[in-house]
Amino acid sequence: MRLLLPILLLLVYSVHCERVPVVKIGAIFAYNSVIGRVAKPAMELAVHDVNEDPSILNGTDLKLITEDANCSVFMGSISAFQLLEKEVVAIIGPQSSAVAHMISAIANAVRVPLVSYAATDPTLSALQFPFFLRTTQSDSYQMAAMADLIDFYGWKEVISIFVDDEYGRNGISALSDELEKRRINISYKLPLGTQFDFNTVTDLLNKSKFLGPRVFVVHVNPDPNFRIFRVAQSLQMMDHNYVWLATDWLSATLDSIATNNDTLLSTLQGVVGLRHHTQESSQRKAFFSRWRSMQQKNATNCGLNTFGLNAYDTVWAIARSIDELLNQSHNGTFSFSSKLWNINRTNLHLDELKVFDGGDLLLKQLLQTNFSGLSGRIQFHSDRNLASGGYEVINVDQMAVKIVGYWSNSSGLSVLPPEALKQEQHDYSFVNQNLKNVVWPGGKTENPRGWVISNDGRPLRIGVPRRVSFVEFVTVFSNTSEVEGYCIDVFNEARKLVPYEIPYEFQPFGDGLSNPSYNELVRMVADDVLDAAVGDIAIVMDRTKFVDFTQPYAATGLVILAPTNNKKSRTWVFLRPFTVQMWCATAGSLVFMGIVMWILERRVNDYFQGPPKRQIIKVLLYSISILLKTSKENTMSALGRMVMVLWLFLFLVITASYTASLTSILTVEQLSSPITGIESLVASNWPIGYQVGSFSYGYLRDNLDIRQSRLVALGNQREYEQALRRGPSHGGVAAIIDELPYIELFLSNHTDFGIVGQAFTKGGWGFAFKRGSPLAVDMSTAVLKLSENGKLQQIHDKWFCKMGCPGARNGESKPNELHLSSFVGLYVLCGISALAAFLVFMLRVSCQYLRFRQKRIDSSNSSSPAPSSDTRCSQVLINFLDFIDKKEEAVKSLFKKAENSQAEVI
Repeated sequence: MRLLLPILLLLVYSVHCERVPVVKIGAIFAYNSVIGRVAKPAMELAVHDVNEDPSILNGTDLKLITEDANCSVFMGSISAFQLLEKEVVAIIGPQSSAVAHMISAIANAVRVPLVSYAATDPTLSALQFPFFLRTTQSDSYQMAAMADLIDFYGWKEVISIFVDDEYGRNGISALSDELEKRRINISYKLPLGTQFDFNTVTDLLNKSKFLGPRVFVVHVNPDPNFRIFRVAQSLQMMDHNYVWLATDWLSATLDSIATNNDTLLSTLQGVVGLRHHTQESSQRKAFFSRWRSMQQKNATNCGLNTFGLNAYDTVWAIARSIDELLNQSHNGTFSFSSKLWNINRTNLHLDELKVFDGGDLLLKQLLQTNFSGLSGRIQFHSDRNLASGGYEVINVDQMAVKIVGYWSNSSGLSVLPPEALKQEQHDYSFVNQNLKNVVWPGGKTENPRGWVISNDGRPLRIGVPRRVSFVEFVTVFSNTSEVEGYCIDVFNEARKLVPYEIPYEFQPFGDGLSNPSYNELVRMVADDVLDAAVGDIAIVMDRTKFVDFTQPYAATGLVILAPTNNKKSRTWVFLRPFTVQMWCATAGSLVFMGIVMWILERRVNDYFQGPPKRQIIKVLLYSISILLKTSKENTMSALGRMVMVLWLFLFLVITASYTASLTSILTVEQLSSPITGIESLVASNWPIGYQVGSFSYGYLRDNLDIRQSRLVALGNQREYEQALRRGPSHGGVAAIIDELPYIELFLSNHTDFGIVGQAFTKGGWGFAFKRGSPLAVDMSTAVLKLSENGKLQQIHDKWFCKMGCPGARNGESKPNELHLSSFVGLYVLCGISALAAFLVFMLRVSCQYLRFRQKRIDSSNSSSPAPSSDTRCSQVLINFLDFIDKKEEAVKSLFKKAENSQAEVI
């Protein structure tokens, strides 16, 4: 007995530690489907490789049990129960997201991990289904790639075509969320039944032809017949006006086709899609080689796609986790659950289901998986999706599938694969995005516009304000409902530059008795009552929250209209008629004229004689006296008289112009206003006028905190004038705050008022379109072209420059200043005359000096043969200057004395 007890304990311990000979795993998928036909042989190869590998599951065989779900939630549920009845420790699949929702709930109940390689529904949450994992990416990840692709080409509206089940609806919902982040809309969602046929697709696409967007995103189950694209081709929807984008179902279908079908590929000309990116490796190349051998032996009749690689890696991930579980002395036992035991009174026999005792441990091992598989790194993120991955952007062209770029959540779109980019940040910039050239439907490489005007027989409804004041901007004729004005002309010219026809009709907005509310007009665009609004619509922040504006076609800003006040500059008002350049030129000309007259008159006029200091003073006094016409000195020389006549004419013109300009300035300054700017106006308690319907009312009330009782509504230019003339003390207003174009138009007809200070806001007018409308972008481009080619200015001049363009009249402008450019001709003429007189004078004096010097030389030679000492250049120059300095009478006396000396010698 003493020996029997140890022997029994040893036998029990050996039985407990002995590995189980077989571990069963299940797989649920649709046998006769694109994914199923690839997944089945891929998983069988994986099971074979695991059993042949001595380093894993040593002593235990892995057995795969498959069940056909036939793409049915009901059949998938039955298949799950059948597998659980056979005590599988893990279930692979299903490929259908709809089936995955049901089986995940079952897996949670029996504690069996469910690992899917193809269910991409983003709502399969780890929180709701903790035993659900997937060795592929969620559609939320794929839809981020699709949104970046759409944003890269600048499309703002798309149409989605999707299968109406959990996979399709939730995938498109994820796409909608991603597009919304980029301010892009899914304008129309076109669902298809799970068993759609050609007639259903034809009806759907025929309806879409009447819609504006031409960018289609197709998110359906893999379809080897490509029914959607075949119908689109028959309806002539595969030309250059259309864009067709497909999620990874297209690449999975194309890759699964064993041999190229030219007819099918020609149907897909220009289609762009996404494909899971798998990094090149020797293991991957070897597996593709094995697959081709299987095809040659007719072991499989389909090509290998990424879902097949995922299925192979899924088996290996489960096998590695089971191996770790067995190494921890767990034999994979099952037991009955009390929760299931309590429902044994039904005929479903659910009480026979067992719970996997090692389910939690196996799930833990799965979550710790980390190895290199055929599809890349197999490692689960906290949300139980693969932690890494990316997509290839493929383009079908000339019956071949080409890779035009890659996408990852760290680098965005790139022509290089993700592994070649050493980027870890997740805030990649849009400017770094890049793709190779894509050939679109119709064989063109030029990026399609992506939308057309909706062909539903209804033109664009464009609202225009029915103004009763400042009708030069927008006018609606009540008899004919015709619309014209500055804003309308700008819109029509911009429309001509848009490279397509825009059918439209103007719909007047307002009662015609007062200016309408522009906020309500813009709100009607946002509420889809109108398609656009055209007019003098200010671009303000509150309006940009729910509509899109074009580029501004007119610069605006709020300004103050009031009687002007210029008394602050009256002290130095006498300087204002001339510019600084004009004052300098006048002063310089006086000095220049005085010097010239001194040179010409000094030899004959006693006024210019005396010491140097006295002569300088006399030159300045002479110039000033000539300007003031008070000179009592007569001009003696003929050259001086000639110069004096021209300079007197110049100074006559200058003084007359100065007097007229000063008189005009003093007259204008009789207008008075104590307002100096927006600060002084706000600080006062005076009433302030604003235009009915303008946003200025809200700005004054909300931004400047001006009491509503101080704000006076004014409807037209006549009310503007009357309110300003009455003033705040007689029931009028102290000032009017309005946009600059209105004030300029008012001032062109009313010269008694002016703009005080500068514009205290900056803004512009634009055309309003519905949020995300591509027409706003094209019209913005057209407005910029109008600005660059000068057409915008021509339209402005046509409407507002018939009597001269209006300008801002404020205290800082100097319209009465005289500029130097106005008198350049007179200055040049007087300068030339003075220079000519000087040259004649110097020529005459030089001739006199030469005669005088020659007489002196002759006189010296006759009296003494010694050479003269004044032949040096410096001495000659000194003698010449001394000769010039002599008076004319002294020179004549010298000539006479020289002649007498020569006569005595003879």
